Amino acid sequence: MTVITTTTGKINGFFNIPYAAKPTGAARFAAPQPHEPWDGVRDCTAFGPNAPQSPRRLGDVDMTHYFGDGWHRGDDYLTVNIWTPDAHGSGAPVMVFVHGGGFVAGSNRAAQYDGTAFARDGVVLVTVNYRLGIAGFLDLPGAAANRGLLDVVAALRWVRDNIAAFGGDPDNVTLFGQSAGATIVGGILATAEAAGLFRRAIVQSGSGLGAFSPEQAARVTAAAARELGVAPTVEAFAEIPDERLVDAAGALAGIDLRTAADTDPLIGLSPFSLVLERQPADARVVDAELLIGTNTEEGNLYLIPVGRYDGSTSADVLAAATAVHREPERLVAAYRAHRPKATEAELRSAIMGDALFGAGTWALADTRTRSATWMYEFGHRDERLGAAHTIELPFVFGPGPMHDAWVRFARTGDPGWPPYSPGRRTTMHIGRTWQQVDDPRGPERRAWRRTMQSPPGVLD
Repeated sequence: MTVITTTTGKINGFFNIPYAAKPTGAARFAAPQPHEPWDGVRDCTAFGPNAPQSPRRLGDVDMTHYFGDGWHRGDDYLTVNIWTPDAHGSGAPVMVFVHGGGFVAGSNRAAQYDGTAFARDGVVLVTVNYRLGIAGFLDLPGAAANRGLLDVVAALRWVRDNIAAFGGDPDNVTLFGQSAGATIVGGILATAEAAGLFRRAIVQSGSGLGAFSPEQAARVTAAAARELGVAPTVEAFAEIPDERLVDAAGALAGIDLRTAADTDPLIGLSPFSLVLERQPADARVVDAELLIGTNTEEGNLYLIPVGRYDGSTSADVLAAATAVHREPERLVAAYRAHRPKATEAELRSAIMGDALFGAGTWALADTRTRSATWMYEFGHRDERLGAAHTIELPFVFGPGPMHDAWVRFARTGDPGWPPYSPGRRTTMHIGRTWQQVDDPRGPERRAWRRTMQSPPGVLD
């Protein structure tokens, strides 16, 4: 039995380790608080509960490996799981992973996030649970904003104070996430309270333009209050059990969040996101080396499994552009010119994928160029889904050259190719072969840039 002493007590094992207090009652809508100390040795030999959530599917594709197998109930779910090469060692690089799931689903116990390969390669891997849905991201008057993000910051503080006891180096921490988790990482890069808690960041298929405005968030809050039949206050929501909050979150799908000033950055896929006055791409707060990128066919995941890919028409392409861009005809023309052989389905998927991830990735990379930044594009194709959203995850968590590049970045700050700059926009295309290219999708990138506010000093 390996007994490790943490700041809140002794533990046996590496799973289900609390980093913050139980979020129950009104505390579900407050900033995370320190966990109470315990006596004796806490059993941490098995996975524990996760955040309240409903089952989540994407058409006919089994995503259990990604989302996990549902809600495992229990109040003490603000926890981390740890894989370490040597709990008695010291100085190993640390990687802290934030899972995806549309801000409403996911778990650090999902099979996809097994950290064995990282530990084998000398990295301490930490996977984090955080609050989801209404408890995590509803912008409720009187509540702490972006509570799910604050949970991850609290986990980073716990890592700083405790990871040496697991063989890790608290001064060499890489924060990384995918999808909603990557958007949270981007938000943390714009969070002053996180300064000094990590050295590097990896944003896999996230967005520096993925936050809701307060006006958009207010629509979700009003709809949630109507669905629950209560006033939009912390006091009223504190009385609602988790089960009803989960059911209400599921009923909020489809809210039109387009306003006179903003399109819906999640194109209707989730009623929850970060809520900020300024997008993370417009802020330079936390100085950290950044590795960032997307998959070449992100949008396929939202079309193929639900039968909306085959049979796509030019009207579908224009409708996709109209939902996300102020000048949809010009956007479509740019994609058609850059992809003269593309089918309507391919164009529709490309525009959706860039609305969700591509445009916000380019914007965040351009903002961060005062810090060392590296760009990638993942193009390894699944037989059915192509290089769709989430397809890169097994290549990151399993053995292989992409995993090796992530480990190298965590250890040294260099994934193995030249950094990104506004002048060249060097990008590593990762597929069956690896190829370094400069600004591979310049015409499409510029079609988005002309409708977005450019950060000072960023070249077009």
